[in-house]
Amino acid sequence: MIPQWLHQLGDIIEGALPKILAGRTDVVEKPDGSLVTAGDLYVESLVEEAMAEHLPDAILLSEERILPAQRLDDGLFVIVDPIDGTENFAAGLKEWGTGISVWDHGTHLGSMLLMPELSERLVTGDGIPKLHSRITGLSSTIDDNVREALEADGEFRIIGCAVYNLYNVVRGAYTRFLNPRGAYVWDLLPGIMLAAEHGCDIEINGEAFNGGYLDPARRHRVDIRHRYDLHPG
Repeated sequence: MIPQWLHQLGDIIEGALPKILAGRTDVVEKPDGSLVTAGDLYVESLVEEAMAEHLPDAILLSEERILPAQRLDDGLFVIVDPIDGTENFAAGLKEWGTGISVWDHGTHLGSMLLMPELSERLVTGDGIPKLHSRITGLSSTIDDNVREALEADGEFRIIGCAVYNLYNVVRGAYTRFLNPRGAYVWDLLPGIMLAAEHGCDIEINGEAFNGGYLDPARRHRVDIRHRYDLHPG
């Protein structure tokens, strides 16, 4: 079962945390100005090793290994963001994580949000205590939409890690997560699928999410709300 495999992979990544952290100061700036560290590449190698043993026919799609024009309904895919929140990771912050989502010809098989330094994990099929909050989480790219949100009344947090933000809206520590600029499937799909599993309201690019795969070649705008009426208490 894929959820069991994801838990096993989570154990492997958590067990490798000292070596992952040792790579946080080995930083390279990519052509687009974003960062990649030795930690990112090491986590990706751990995922590749686990795939070779348990999912040898799967194709890896990640932030560090983009496959242009690849359709997610055209094979078995493991979609990975080895370290989401690389800026946080490289700066020594603990709010970073690994997102993994497994799809077979467009059918979702399981996802995981993992934050090793915070000892937090959520995998498809897991139960999770539901919290109540007034906080809206915002993406760290500041544009007019984010400025408009910040000018409204409310409580806001900008953390700079989609894994962290998505995990917290799923469990209700955020009432809402908003990314108006958009992000790619490796940033979003694990958390979106877990949000759908736990009854959140999800809009992608201004439309209700229908549970299908997303185009890996483009950014996707996200607005997710925790449904407190579904989780009383």
